[in-house]
Amino acid sequence: MTDVVSPLDDLRSWQRALREQFPIIVGHPGLAYLDSAATAQKPGAVLDAVRRYLTTSNANAGRGTYPWANATTALVERTRDRVKEFLGDPDPDRSAVHFTSGATEGLRIVARDWLTSCLGDGDEIVVPFGDHQANLSPWLEARDQLARQGVGIRVRELPYQAASGDYDPAALAGAVGPRTRFVAATHVHHVYGGDMNVRRIRQAVGPKVPICLDAAQSVGHLPFSLAGLDVDFVVFSGHKALALPGSGAIWSRDVRGPALRPGGWSGTPNTVGIASLEAALDWLDAAGLERIERWTVALGTRLTDGLSRLPAYEVLGCRLSLAAASQAQRRRSIVTFRHHKIDSNDLGFILFSHGFMVRSDGHCQAGSEGRDGAVRVSLHIHNTVEEIDSLLSVLANLQ
Repeated sequence: MTDVVSPLDDLRSWQRALREQFPIIVGHPGLAYLDSAATAQKPGAVLDAVRRYLTTSNANAGRGTYPWANATTALVERTRDRVKEFLGDPDPDRSAVHFTSGATEGLRIVARDWLTSCLGDGDEIVVPFGDHQANLSPWLEARDQLARQGVGIRVRELPYQAASGDYDPAALAGAVGPRTRFVAATHVHHVYGGDMNVRRIRQAVGPKVPICLDAAQSVGHLPFSLAGLDVDFVVFSGHKALALPGSGAIWSRDVRGPALRPGGWSGTPNTVGIASLEAALDWLDAAGLERIERWTVALGTRLTDGLSRLPAYEVLGCRLSLAAASQAQRRRSIVTFRHHKIDSNDLGFILFSHGFMVRSDGHCQAGSEGRDGAVRVSLHIHNTVEEIDSLLSVLANLQ
């Protein structure tokens, strides 16, 4: 096999040092965790921050004047600013951060508490029908809610390119009209692993239409810069970005349309989750997201190159990027494939018997594609060249 990771030899000692910071990885040397797109493992610095918070200043935020409560309130506000900084917010004074339980709740909040108030009878929205279900259901729910109120809106499908699985900006430009009020999109596809080129969406829809971005598979996995993305909402899950489950955030820029104000009584925030998110963002910045992306993309390239040499398998997504020598866009740490004869769930069980933890189902994908199972390998910085080569060896023996 061509050694496509050789250009990263200079990062091997750096990667080994980071891998050693994941207690669950170190504690299970016979297992390879290949499911970071579902939930990421936590480095020791995040676990330490959680324990430190719970044992030194655990209290409610904004509801007391004693030192622990003040410290927790400061933590929440500090982490709002930290999220803006991590996302590369070029104008933090004109934006807001709202904490959520994850991307699914965040997208639903945007749909329920913002979008429905911005639409009138006959308006149109454009949303993805082949991305994660969480980035389709809330918009359909908003349509149904408005219909019950006597307001009829049209939901158009965000068009895709058949060959690459990317969005089709030319077709999108044709679908946008004078009644288009909103577009929902995904930054990195959770099945195909492709960067969906959101910049081209802005070019297609023009300067006035608000765009909501599902960044669950990009924040915490690759460098992120709002300065290069002219979007209005960014929603992500903390648990995919090395923080605890039940944490996440909505970043909103109050430029196109009214400010987002989540409805209802907010209640007690997930302060321990917020503490973990602050620590996770600090750890990722210190590790270096540019190098993390280089490492995981190279591992994914090694895997797709190896799979392309095994006739029993079909790799989903852009066919042009399979070979290591291809100049097509590489997958961003996610590789999904099928065996032509072995059921995907069965293949998942077989792989676990060899120590590989992968996801094998429909991956919560909306549309007809989600009815067909597949095996997804999703990588993070603790994964190694040896794990990929061992996985390919097992897959080759199942030809």
